[in-house]
Amino acid sequence: MTDRTTRPTAAVDGRSTRWDDHRAARRAELVRAARKAVHRVGPAVSMDEIAAGAGTSKSIVYRYFEDKAGLRLAVAANVVATMHDALREAAQSAPTPLAALRAMVGVYLEMIEHSPNVYWFVTRTAIGGNGPATDGPEPEAPLGAYLDSVIELVAEPFARAVHVPPSTAAAWAAGAVGFVRGAGEWWLAHPGGPAGDRLTREELTEQVTRWLWHGPVGVLHHDEHEGLTTSTTARTQENR
Repeated sequence: MTDRTTRPTAAVDGRSTRWDDHRAARRAELVRAARKAVHRVGPAVSMDEIAAGAGTSKSIVYRYFEDKAGLRLAVAANVVATMHDALREAAQSAPTPLAALRAMVGVYLEMIEHSPNVYWFVTRTAIGGNGPATDGPEPEAPLGAYLDSVIELVAEPFARAVHVPPSTAAAWAAGAVGFVRGAGEWWLAHPGGPAGDRLTREELTEQVTRWLWHGPVGVLHHDEHEGLTTSTTARTQENR
């Protein structure tokens, strides 16, 4: 009797597990399709366009995601997980703390430049309102978790370089993450630069890294002083 009553339960559990696995795999497929559709069409992509890109109907998409906001959250979670993994790999493979910071800044800028449409779709609007207008609230949950985890990544090389307490390193890292995001989003939203002199990604990576590591005032003052010294030396040589 015991065997007859337990076997159906095991069979039901097996079917349930297979269905859960299928559902998770299908959701992942739809998220990838949505990400590609956003990359191709833009952050204002419609659910119809996303469904068409996935080779299915809108009703099927709604079967796996309650609404567009739910799909946006799933895409955001996918994007930030990818970015976090790339940042962690960059930091861990760098030979020095400064190189780790430069690598992370470079990875972030490279990823947002590669697909600005996906970036704006996930973040909704930029700092200062530079991003495109959108039609709903920001998906803060995955972004918040991402920013918190990135702060930990950035704090580690800083703490290693200057030997400060973890709380001090975390405070600096939080400011650094906000600085990089703000600078990156401004750069992304101004493809021509304020006077047609937009920095390349490599130039911005180097500049932002130097600002964060040495402080913008110190770097600019050093550059200005170096320029004045060079000019003075040149004039002296000319007058000889």
